[in-house]
Amino acid sequence: MPWRAPLLVLALLMGPAAAQQRLIPLSELRSGLSYAGADVRALQADEFGNPAQLWLMRGEQRWSEAVGAAGKSCQSCHGTAGDSMRGVAARYPALERSSGQLMNLEDRVRQCRTQRQQGPELAFESDDLLALSLYVTQASAGMALQVDISGAALAHWQQGERLFMQRRGQLNLACTHCHDQNHGKRFYTDPLSQGQPNGYPLFRMEWQKVGSLERRLRSCLVGVRAQVPPWGALEMRQLALYLGWRGQGLAIEAPAVRK
Repeated sequence: MPWRAPLLVLALLMGPAAAQQRLIPLSELRSGLSYAGADVRALQADEFGNPAQLWLMRGEQRWSEAVGAAGKSCQSCHGTAGDSMRGVAARYPALERSSGQLMNLEDRVRQCRTQRQQGPELAFESDDLLALSLYVTQASAGMALQVDISGAALAHWQQGERLFMQRRGQLNLACTHCHDQNHGKRFYTDPLSQGQPNGYPLFRMEWQKVGSLERRLRSCLVGVRAQVPPWGALEMRQLALYLGWRGQGLAIEAPAVRK
């Protein structure tokens, strides 16, 4: 099927988490797009009608726009995003070498804005942050998710796995109950997906805008009536790291659309 990417089985077998049990076999990984209706799939494929194009255009503008006391744009340091950012989104979340902090792509964009450009901090889930993140992600469209969980990242991956398997909220449900054990079954009118992260940030019809993976995870916590951590919480990045490993081999979709 067109939404499935070739799986990097050999690379996965060489990873430190290769011995971990996968409840969904690598050969059965499916993008959330495969659970969407024909109208959503057509909208994502429409180069002109895809509503996320508005954020992409904004991201392109912000990429070349000089901001802050440093008077630099993203392009000043990185050049053309399509070249310099190729493969970057496929590797996040990732550990920052200097601080050892686990960061998602939005964190990295925010850090560059304040530290490199010396500009005002981009708020979580702001249109400018999402636009820049999507613009960077588009440079990796079609590439396979390939997060690194070796070394110090392994402890974060293990915590992410624990969070994925942990029952939460008043409904006493874990991520695994929906997305490992019951994917493909209908929840009211919509089929449950595998919960793969390969399209984010993406345009969701229910939001009527582009949103991040962190926003989607927070929505799930609200859905099971669980306590929602503050924006930027480490556990959201640990869970995203586990999801990146869990979906490793799926192609990045950008710009993606979901219901």
